[in-house]
Amino acid sequence: MNTPSNTDQRQARRTSQRQSLTGARLQKHADYQRAYAASRKRQSASMSWFLAPQQPALDGPRVGLTAGKVLGKAHERNRIKRRLREALRRHVDLLPEGCDLIFHPRRSLLTLEFAKLEAEIVRILQQANAEAKRTKARPTAPPSPPVTAL
Repeated sequence: MNTPSNTDQRQARRTSQRQSLTGARLQKHADYQRAYAASRKRQSASMSWFLAPQQPALDGPRVGLTAGKVLGKAHERNRIKRRLREALRRHVDLLPEGCDLIFHPRRSLLTLEFAKLEAEIVRILQQANAEAKRTKARPTAPPSPPVTAL
């Protein structure tokens, strides 16, 4: 008898439970601040993004979107966020496990074709998955003791 592996079961459960980003969104300011502190900024053609490991073991990956006033008026910022959420919703199964991912869009996202936006999101999610696997494979070194001056 052929039994599916735990990874296959987890993947099937993720895709069946989450057809939207409702349970997978960063909502608290403290979560954003912790993710910024634990990650470094990465650039893509139409956005910046941050990937941080989750401190407490949570149910699954989370994603956050930011849209500051520099992007334009409220209706433009809302349109950018709606487009990003839809592209992410279509590829929620690619979110890296055990990580928080934050997107900072650029104004050029307003005029970018949706197919190109979706392709960029997929590329970023693949890079994030690869980086998440690298950081999990890397052994964590114990913190070094503080240096005191005599």
